[in-house]
Formats: sequence, structure tokens, C-alpha cells
Amino acid sequence: MDVGLTVGDSLERLETTIDGFDLAELSIGEGTDINEIETDRLEEGLMDADADLCVHLPFKQVVATPVPEINDAIVEYLSRLLSWAGSVGAEKAVLHGTARNPHDTGLRPTFAEQLRAIGTAATTAGVELVVENVGHQKRGLPLTVLGDLARETGTAVCFDVGHAYMEDGDDGVNRFLSQYGDLVSHLHVHDARSRGDTHLPIGAGEIDYDIVATHLEGFDGTVAVEVFTDDSVLLRDSARRVTAVLDVES
Repeated sequence: MDVGLTVGDSLERLETTIDGFDLAELSIGEGTDINEIETDRLEEGLMDADADLCVHLPFKQVVATPVPEINDAIVEYLSRLLSWAGSVGAEKAVLHGTARNPHDTGLRPTFAEQLRAIGTAATTAGVELVVENVGHQKRGLPLTVLGDLARETGTAVCFDVGHAYMEDGDDGVNRFLSQYGDLVSHLHVHDARSRGDTHLPIGAGEIDYDIVATHLEGFDGTVAVEVFTDDSVLLRDSARRVTAVLDVES
């Protein structure tokens, strides 16, 4: 198991926080010109820390709409970003599981087609696509729907523990991992409170991480600590806690 950090779209944050971690997850901002990303600086920062790279595709970009021409453009756009990700050695690319109307059941076959096409582009680029649960957000597919579509399309999952908790509490975490835990290749870990606080250090919120341990003990994928702070003590403590939960030396 490799444990790393999400660093947003900031190379400065990568440089100042990644030391001692196994990987950095770098976000590609919506509308970012990938030709303007300081690739040499990125590669140097990773090399100095002996860390691998994952990327997060643009947060606000939905995967599926009712308009075929827009869907084609989405695939083309994300394929271009995935090609860049592959060129800089990214191992995984995180994609939010979103649709223009996530509750429109008629749009779900289109979502599956889009996911297959984006997955093919990722494979061509040498990157593993992982689809993330964001059912607590306006355009996010519900947990079970996302799991069913990921299984149908053979797509690996980025399971965000905090997002699942915000959508349906500890029961939601338990249900998803019970049914789809075998699909999880990448984890986003942080803590949350039901009143709306999220991306807290693990232990500062209400999530029962023993549930995660029950289903993912011995997990051999990748983990990104997604705690919104640059405090290295808090970041390392969350990494230590999740490593202990999954009972793996790292």
C-alpha cells in the first residue's frame, strides 16, 4: 500500500508537504492549459521526494449529458488531459462520478458509454482510471448507482470515505464497501462531521474507520490523505492512522 497526499493544483504545496509520502495527487484545474504546467518542476519535486504521481481530473467536469455532441467533446477533452498525465508518469487518474442530472435513470446508459470511452483513453495513455463517489454533491451519482456502473464498465473506484459518510453516514460506507470493495483501487481518506464539516484530520470527526478496516484490511492499492491543511504533523498523523487501520506497514 502506498500512502500519499492530495496537493490540489499547487506545485508549491507538493514541494512543501510531500516529503516522506509515497505519492502526490495533483489536480488539473478546469480550463488549465496543460502546456503551462511546469512539468520540469513537477518531475523534480517528485524525484526529490522519491514519490509517485496520481492526477485528479477537473472537479466540475460532468461525465455525461443528454447531448451527444457535448459528450463527444467531454471525452476528447479528458482524453487530452489523460495523454498529458501519461506523459508525466501518472499512475492513476481520478474522475468524479457526475452527470448533468444524476437522478435521470435514462442517462445512466450514456454515463456507462462515456466511462468506457474515457477508460479506453486512460489505458491508451498508460494510466489507470478510477471513478470517485461524490453522491453528496448536486451532480454526483448516488453510491449504489456509481458502484453498479463501475462494475458494469470494469472501472476501478476511488472510494472517498468522507464523501460516502456525508452522503449516507457510516451505513453508506459499510454498504458500499460490502458490495463494491473489490473495485476499490484508490482511497481518499479524511474525516467529517454530519453538520457539514469535511476534509478534517482523521480522528477529528465522526467517521468510524473500523468499518473501513473490516472491508479493506490488507489493502494493497493507493491512498491519498485529503486533509485541507499544510500542517505536516496533522497530515502525517492522518497517514499513520489510516495505515494502522488497514494494518499494513508503509
